Amino acid sequence: MKVYLNEKEVEIKDGATGFDLLKQEANDEKKVVVAYKGEEREYSLREALKEGDHISFIKIGSKEAQDLLNHSTSHLMAAAIRVFYPEAHFGVGPAIEEGFYYDVDPGEGRVITESDLPKIEEEMKKLAKENAAYLREEVSPSKALELFHDDPYKTELIKEHQGEGISLYHQGDFCDLCRGPHLPSTGYIKHFKLLSIAGAYWRGDSNNKQLTRIYGTSFYTKEELDHYLMILEERKKNDHRKLGKELGLFFLSEYGPGFPFFLPKGMALKNNLLAYWHEVHARYGYQEIETPTILSRELWEISGHWDHYKENMYTTKIDDKDFAIKPMNCPGALLVYKNAIHSYRELPLRYAELGHVHRHEASGALNGLFRVRAFTQDDSHIFIREDQIESEVKNIMALFDEVYATFGLSYHIVLSTRPEEGYIGTVEFWDKAEAALAKACLDSGHEYKINPGDGAFYGPKLDFKLRDSMGRTWQCGTIQLDLNLPHRFGCFYIDEKGEKKEPVMLHRVVFGSIERFIGIITENYGGAFPAWLAPTTVKVLPVNAAYHTEYAKKVVKELKEIGASVEMDSSEEKLSYRIRKSQMEKVPYSLVLGDKECEENSVTIREFGSEKQTHLSLEEFKNLLKEEITSRHKVSF
Repeated sequence: MKVYLNEKEVEIKDGATGFDLLKQEANDEKKVVVAYKGEEREYSLREALKEGDHISFIKIGSKEAQDLLNHSTSHLMAAAIRVFYPEAHFGVGPAIEEGFYYDVDPGEGRVITESDLPKIEEEMKKLAKENAAYLREEVSPSKALELFHDDPYKTELIKEHQGEGISLYHQGDFCDLCRGPHLPSTGYIKHFKLLSIAGAYWRGDSNNKQLTRIYGTSFYTKEELDHYLMILEERKKNDHRKLGKELGLFFLSEYGPGFPFFLPKGMALKNNLLAYWHEVHARYGYQEIETPTILSRELWEISGHWDHYKENMYTTKIDDKDFAIKPMNCPGALLVYKNAIHSYRELPLRYAELGHVHRHEASGALNGLFRVRAFTQDDSHIFIREDQIESEVKNIMALFDEVYATFGLSYHIVLSTRPEEGYIGTVEFWDKAEAALAKACLDSGHEYKINPGDGAFYGPKLDFKLRDSMGRTWQCGTIQLDLNLPHRFGCFYIDEKGEKKEPVMLHRVVFGSIERFIGIITENYGGAFPAWLAPTTVKVLPVNAAYHTEYAKKVVKELKEIGASVEMDSSEEKLSYRIRKSQMEKVPYSLVLGDKECEENSVTIREFGSEKQTHLSLEEFKNLLKEEITSRHKVSF
């Protein structure tokens, strides 16, 4: 039969597998090829080829190969768990960005704790050495129900399955419901680590049973695993919850779970961030608005939130009427738009809002500033004509580029396209909108990946995945096209013919949640914020309080006049102790002022993280520091 390997026509025997093709066409790559990819899905090397298949090999070093390894390792872990917990049932066990997890119900009265992970790891190593094949089997839904009749989780998934065949994967004595594919055998799995345990409700629904979620990671080489574990240790040191406490930025209280308290230094940091936000948005043509925190049930019914999001909203009664604290800012922005009649000449109309929103997140999901119940969302709602989609998205992307570069954060873009069903608007509009988003990306110098069918029912979207200094990816920025809410709220503009026409609305955030972004950059910088952002820019240290304080006060005054946040430490502690304290507080610049500095009107500068000291005139230091604060770029002293 004929198949096409990388579009090259290849003759191979009927019934040949991926292994056969590999041996015939690329035997010298057998150590790096772990699966193959067809037009419809990925396949195990053990699976048979079909006449006319167009395929390519999946090789170590690709994301697909890494995902296969992690997913296969999750099944290996499940098999090991079954050894110790014979009554265990398993939810789902996907590969995730940096590893895998499996949701486990260990059985009535049984628990799995962190202390159990080492013995599970040892059993995994033993099973891996057995080199058991991962074998795919397709069965009917009725057969699958028979096999998993005592497993409530698999039974639920099988009953929801659309189609005729259901795939199972066997490795040794272990079998699980799985789309696959997997590596050829467990022998490919050598370098892995189980990392942590958390609780997770089945299918993310707090009404369901809470399962034990076990996280792990797996790599093809020991060096990669060791490097990753080293990064994890660095992340622990830079945990924003730990740094937030040490640096006096914020705290969380049992009196308000998920509602952060910002301390003076944390508030200074937040205000510096927001001052930058205000400045950037003014330059890019946004008009700031503020909408109420509590609005009536009728509004949330129009927007659809009352029917589809109520369980995540905080509600109350005022004058015997239902009201809700806003979980998002969109409806308020729509009311602002509707407050006046708009001409096509006014568009794009860019509204920006720092809206304080509240969402009832599950208590088990709360995580420092990363997942809270009250946060400030840097929302923008932009009203445009259809012909302005591409140009406005380019404008937004220029803003994103500037902002993320300021924090040293790189990103990649994912374009989510029209769902197969349930969408609103015409196919023609969707095609045009998706093409405009794609072109805006390319014209702005950015590649993008497509996430087919994952757009919201009301329009396609671009998601911006940020990567920090420790290799983690964060979802922050997003641009979403919306045909739904302008229609539901009866929004219109007067076009050039004098007729009413519905605008397209763009939802857009750059930081996402201000609180979450503070958590991200706290870890990204390890708490050592740049001078323009730091709660305290300069610590002034007079060597001897009796002789040098007057000059120190002069320095403090002049530095504050250029916009620096300055503190003076004239305590009776030794100078070495005060320098060390300033370093522990991660203050960008410590100024030592002694006899020489007083006489020469100068400063001796100690930068954070450096033993080096630099001597400059006070005027030189002021000019350089002002440049750094204004430009938000590091200067050299």
